[in-house]
Amino acid sequence: MWRDRRILDLFGIEHPLILAPMAGSGGPALAVEVARAGGLASLPCALLTPGTVAREVETVRHEAAGPVNLNFFCHRLPDPDDPRAGAWARRIGERYGVPPSPPEGPSRLPFDEAACALVEAVRPEVASFHFGLPEPALLERVKVTGARVIASATTVEEAVWLAERGVDAVIAQGAEAGGHRGMFLDEAVASQIGTLSLVPLVADAVPVPVIAAGGIADGRGMAAALMLGASAVQVGTAFLRSPEALTGAVHRKALALAGAGDTAITNVLTGRPARGILTRFVHEMGPMNPEAAPFPLAAAAIAGLRRAHEDRGSADFSPAWAGQSFPLARDEPAGETAARIVAEARALLGV
Repeated sequence: MWRDRRILDLFGIEHPLILAPMAGSGGPALAVEVARAGGLASLPCALLTPGTVAREVETVRHEAAGPVNLNFFCHRLPDPDDPRAGAWARRIGERYGVPPSPPEGPSRLPFDEAACALVEAVRPEVASFHFGLPEPALLERVKVTGARVIASATTVEEAVWLAERGVDAVIAQGAEAGGHRGMFLDEAVASQIGTLSLVPLVADAVPVPVIAAGGIADGRGMAAALMLGASAVQVGTAFLRSPEALTGAVHRKALALAGAGDTAITNVLTGRPARGILTRFVHEMGPMNPEAAPFPLAAAAIAGLRRAHEDRGSADFSPAWAGQSFPLARDEPAGETAARIVAEARALLGV
């Protein structure tokens, strides 16, 4: 039924719909429902131990047929003694009247030997990467397992860089997308372009299929992206309010209370640019602050404040990640959301 079958045949899925691997909100239950609806199940791995990931893969494979995508970060670890981390913690402490928190070790780990061994053990059908690619030797080991490799690009230059290094498909992440920007060649947030401009530019620049990400939360967005040259879409924000999502209570509350324009790209929560709901902390310290500690150390400075406010039901210091189309998300089962998006797109495209 779909005119462009490159992603469908590459991954072995029924519909060109990929679940965005949302760390903190995505998990096995959400992945299972999207898989049952004919899309690609994705699991975020950056915050999990290899053992936990292996158990989640087993759960998804037991409860749903179809391929599994494991997503990893490829950032460089900062020096834990980086003076910016201590200075940022002191500034937060002085501003909000809390004792300075000592810099903690990174909570988000990049793809390394342990992660590669995990991929070799569980053999996911797809391995996806954010912030570039693993070092060549590790990437080659991933490919040897038979996993299809995909990665995020926020510019044409990043897409070409990825294609030159042998990815099977490029995720074109527009500025509308929620969560961390996948940028890795530079951090020029102000010049980032939207999905509707990025997708055709990337599709014209690389020989591999393109997956559109950012601002796609219903069939209209899916149809538009496919018409612009994408072979599939990656959807995340549309599932944040699903009962199967791991989205926390204060995150759901922030989504319900925010206005349509209340998101921003900010680096004050983790140290890297990411789009989320404009909370008190983002308003007061950002959105973009050149003094923020490097990723992911910035999160340590507000860990105590975050816990205290979440205990009171407030997302003031929490990363309430969301894309610009978050008002389109519904309180409905994830399988129904996926099926609805696909049905709406098919009707619009006449397929």
